[in-house]
Amino acid sequence: MNSKDTRTQFLNFFKGKEHKIVPSAPMVIKDDPTLLFTNAGMNQFKEYFLGISQSKNSRIVDTQKCLRVSGKHNDLEEVGKDTYHHTMFEMLGNWSFGDYFKEEAITWAWELLTDVLKIDKDSLYVSVFEGSDDADKLALDTEAFELWKNIVPEDRIIMGNKKDNFWEMGDQGPCGPCSEIHVDIRSKEEKAKVSGASLVNQDHPQVVEIWNLVFMQYNRKADGSLESLPAKHVDTGMGFERLCMVLQGVQSNYDTDIFTPLIREIETITDSDYGKNEEIDIAIRVISDHIRAVAFSIADGQLPSNTGAGYVIRRILRRAVRYGFTFLDTKEPFMFRLVNVLTDSLGDAYPELKDQRQLIENVIKEEENSFLKTLDQGLLLLDTIIKNTKGKTVDGGKAFELYDTFGFPIDLTALILSEKGYQLDEAGFDVAMQQQKNRSKSASIVSKQDWEILQEDNEQEFVGYDMLDVEVKITKYRKIVSKKDGTQFQLVFNLTPFYAEGGGQVGDKGYLEDTHGDVVYITDTKKENNEIIHFAKNLPKHIGESFKAVVDKKQRGRTEANHTATHLLHQALREVLGTHVEQKGSAVHSKYLRFDFSHFSKMTQEELHEVEKFVNARIDGQLQLQEERNVPMKSAIADGAMALFGEKYGDAVRTIRFGQSIELCGGTHVKNTGDIWQFKIKSEGAVAAGIRRIEAITGDAVKDLHLDNDKLLSKIKVVLGNTQDPVKSVSSLQEENSSLKKQVAELLKDKAKNLKGDLLSEMKEVNGIQFLAKKIDLDAAGIKDLSFEMGNQKDNVFLLFGTEHEGKALLSCYISKELVASKNLNAGTIVRELGKYIQGGGGGQPFFATAGGKNPAGIEEALAKAEDYLK
Repeated sequence: MNSKDTRTQFLNFFKGKEHKIVPSAPMVIKDDPTLLFTNAGMNQFKEYFLGISQSKNSRIVDTQKCLRVSGKHNDLEEVGKDTYHHTMFEMLGNWSFGDYFKEEAITWAWELLTDVLKIDKDSLYVSVFEGSDDADKLALDTEAFELWKNIVPEDRIIMGNKKDNFWEMGDQGPCGPCSEIHVDIRSKEEKAKVSGASLVNQDHPQVVEIWNLVFMQYNRKADGSLESLPAKHVDTGMGFERLCMVLQGVQSNYDTDIFTPLIREIETITDSDYGKNEEIDIAIRVISDHIRAVAFSIADGQLPSNTGAGYVIRRILRRAVRYGFTFLDTKEPFMFRLVNVLTDSLGDAYPELKDQRQLIENVIKEEENSFLKTLDQGLLLLDTIIKNTKGKTVDGGKAFELYDTFGFPIDLTALILSEKGYQLDEAGFDVAMQQQKNRSKSASIVSKQDWEILQEDNEQEFVGYDMLDVEVKITKYRKIVSKKDGTQFQLVFNLTPFYAEGGGQVGDKGYLEDTHGDVVYITDTKKENNEIIHFAKNLPKHIGESFKAVVDKKQRGRTEANHTATHLLHQALREVLGTHVEQKGSAVHSKYLRFDFSHFSKMTQEELHEVEKFVNARIDGQLQLQEERNVPMKSAIADGAMALFGEKYGDAVRTIRFGQSIELCGGTHVKNTGDIWQFKIKSEGAVAAGIRRIEAITGDAVKDLHLDNDKLLSKIKVVLGNTQDPVKSVSSLQEENSSLKKQVAELLKDKAKNLKGDLLSEMKEVNGIQFLAKKIDLDAAGIKDLSFEMGNQKDNVFLLFGTEHEGKALLSCYISKELVASKNLNAGTIVRELGKYIQGGGGGQPFFATAGGKNPAGIEEALAKAEDYLK
């Protein structure tokens, strides 16, 4: 059975059991502070498990795209080395929210696997939770055990410990025992020798878990104790790739039709063969896995970057490129060429791959180019480290610096060192790595107490579209402590006018005031598990009373102006540049707005002017807000509303219209575009291949900009002698400056010619090399010309010149090309090393390079060290 049919069979089976089929949530999580990526099928349903809200459907089935590369659920380092771990994978799941429980979950799982999918019953084993002797004092899951006894022989029921058979969402929250189903796909001969039961949960590649049935019946409190949940839930997850392996009769996930098209393409591109060499096989598995993770992340709106989720994606991509570089000899970008194959394979199930194919290709290609340059730079730096190493063991701290600062992979460092007869101080590297992790962990760790429930209320209402102050009651609160923010309190109200951060818009600030006149300031508002959380530094004194909740009207108004401006900007870009423009991200603050969009080239000044003019025309037109709430999604799209990629929408949506601009949006907006006052673009630039970014301001920020510009113009006029035409005066100065520069250049050339003779006579011979290291009074261009002229007059020349200009130091190194080859000298490496004496750095070509620094006092010491390179 092919993978497409397998996915369909699973969904249809549970549809027949009265389950609602729901689409996969985005793999990239945007508005959950606890997660970067969806790492389990249950993530999008957390609010139901936590009892914050109730699902419209008590039975749900889906296939969810997941990513496990960081935190508790981290499979990254196993990927490629075995045949069944993945970064990105599909999780097939069926869910019950307070409906059926263990009996139906177990019975239906067995029915699907054996009756529908026809998996041999004798190849299956099941596990149940055996109980625990720790503080929880949990008993054997007798109910699950008895249910399984009615289905399978008792010798096929494995007793599982807490590690394997008790599932927890995190340190706090819903949890419960689970029952796993394992499959043994070994040959009959192997099964006869060793019982499959003894290999369950032993990391055997052919005896693997395919389905986990989690029975959520407890809640883990902050003090570590357990309490029973008022409603019991079922959360099951089956690895799609592993299921396909079983149904297609192969011994590896990578031998299924999910991966074989990718592997064949990798073989073609890299001229390699899968299945003949273990190192090559691992590299091909890594690449075929990682391209899926990276492509799906970009399709969901997460571009590679240096922070947060973007850093994780960059790390995955670079790991794949590194494996190709090391084991498949790929020295040019190649992974972007796999996107077509991936889209052909999964585009029907996940249409976002088709919609964003060109963007995915562009971003991956640019990232590959960038990292390949990093690898080249890292190789040069590693050569320097090796040269400065005494003995045959390279310092682990230095290797970590190469890894941490330049992104040079540590396993590649170890491989190169081994080839050159050196070894890596792995213990030193591990110490440096752990120190960094500890610093990072201590900065990010957050201690949370249990919620203190003041009143039961599962219907929290947001009223902030219509009012900015309202009487509220606090329904629950808790204390949280972090190194970054210190002690804070999280408050939940029965209703709230505060907008929670989401959709690119920042959360509201404001205050709570009680009837006694006491005020507590709300410093931020966020959403967690679809619940609006208000942050405060202090807890209200009269916690059980009613409060007046007041949003900061001025900040909200500025934020609304910027949010509406992003909608008008989106419309303007599509009008000026073309309908290929799509929003790829935004940030809406009270002081500015940022808008990312797809476009293939830098915008011209004329295009930017046209966009500004278009937006300001809509502002001047005083367009009235037309808002519709709870509109059926299909109706909104049919009406022309634009849905943003990477966003999750429900069956009912909210539309925001200003004139011809209509978008799906949950944010807050001005009532009339005239409230924006004016729109001004501050900058436009590249974010990634095919992605541009505009930063802009509106309202008061534009007024402040005009005032600042007026002040600056007045100062310029004064400097120019109170001229009435500053443009003409500046042009005149530029012409005069250009003429003087030419005169200075000619004088410096004459000076260099006069100096050349003296310097040639000062050169001395060191080991057959014509050597001179000297501080001279010329600019960078003059030194370069002088160096090449001296090099043309003598053979085997090594020159190091230093100069000082306006408090800055400059070193220039020239080496004859014949010396570069015969003596293995490199000017770029030399100036980088000597640059430390002038507190700077630099680089260049092997025969000529420069380094700049902020310490002119170090020039003489750097010059004194030059001769050491010739000994």
